[in-house]
Amino acid sequence: MTNFIPIFPLEIVVFPHEQLNLHIFEPRYVQLINECFNNKKPFGIPSIINGKLKDFGTVVYVKEIFQTYENGEMDIKTEGGKVFRILEVISDVPDKLYSGAIVNYPANSSHGSEKLMKTLLEKMHLLHQQLNVTKKFYKNDEELNVYDIAHHSGLTMEQEYDLLQLTHEKQRQQYMKEHFENASLALAEQESIKEKIQMNGHFKELNSKFEF
Repeated sequence: MTNFIPIFPLEIVVFPHEQLNLHIFEPRYVQLINECFNNKKPFGIPSIINGKLKDFGTVVYVKEIFQTYENGEMDIKTEGGKVFRILEVISDVPDKLYSGAIVNYPANSSHGSEKLMKTLLEKMHLLHQQLNVTKKFYKNDEELNVYDIAHHSGLTMEQEYDLLQLTHEKQRQQYMKEHFENASLALAEQESIKEKIQMNGHFKELNSKFEF
């Protein structure tokens, strides 16, 4: 399926079903949001990374215009829909301030491994514990998928974008598994450095196995 959607490029990665609150202040995007909300139509948020517009993004639905200010700015609540890929950017849309794009929607499988997902959740909770951070999810653990935990797992924006391009939940699970393994190694290295710093100045009992 191919169609036209208005686009709102941002320096973020939005995932399907993600709840995203935005403050809208540019006139072109105020126009876009009002039209999408009134017509009950979505818009697309393609990612901008290192100043470049990327091909992949996520369709977003305006769930609520939470507050409108006297100068026209607004706070909105949105929810992510399907992942899209840009085929062509339409910079000048007739009678509109905003731009758009011709997009298609890659097939996206949501079927993953329950066992692997359980492992990922354990690794994520352990990472949060090690970093002394607390994250609350509005779902039970057994209802969570990779998209739900991606923003809470220490991924860089580039890694989040890599994840967005994966079209099968099992691929996304494997990507996260490798990420958590690398994060564990990095934390272990940090702890080793911390221990070395703490030991500096202490008397050390060392064995020398060197033979002359």
